Amino acid sequence: MQELRPDAGSVGVTAIDKRPAGGPVRVGRYGLRGDVQADRKDHGGPDKAVYAFDQAEADWWAGQLGEEVPAGRFGENLRISGLPVDDAEIGERWRIGESLALEVTGPRTPCATFGRWLGQDGWVRRFSARGRSGVYLRVLVPGDVCAGDAVTVTHRPGHGVTVAGWFPRQDPDDARTLLAADSDGAVSLAGYLREYVVRAASRTAVPAR
Repeated sequence: MQELRPDAGSVGVTAIDKRPAGGPVRVGRYGLRGDVQADRKDHGGPDKAVYAFDQAEADWWAGQLGEEVPAGRFGENLRISGLPVDDAEIGERWRIGESLALEVTGPRTPCATFGRWLGQDGWVRRFSARGRSGVYLRVLVPGDVCAGDAVTVTHRPGHGVTVAGWFPRQDPDDARTLLAADSDGAVSLAGYLREYVVRAASRTAVPAR
């Protein structure tokens, strides 16, 4: 569930205010039924149909902020407990409940709207520096999702590039690994991620000291 809120950005409103649902919610190709993206240019679409955030990270941020971080506070559609969300490989697949199948497409990149919503100075920089921003997912098999449903990892591509590993560094070697996996058919890189991967692959890796 959600409500549109006024926002100082160019769109004028934001749909970042998500709320827990009281029962099962249908999830289709474009996300959860009833979910809205006020800015369709930068949010939503099949490759960003669902945004999941780790409960352990929410707990960590609650300690940093000195306040509770209830489900949906960071704009996520799913709050996942017991699975290290950001350690998922890009292209990893999950089953939730009886039939819903999702595929991890990449990290959430925090935006200025998120910063205004939290009302924290330097929030985008601070959240990004943590390096565990949650993941976007595409829907492979539609289904219903309900609080308490089990989340099972059904497939890992095996290339070794995790969302948490990619997001803060965008390492050239990792980028070339992802492009090779995409070329081999091991993964299907999302359009929004591909531009960053191609750009990073063109750089020269800097050896660690």
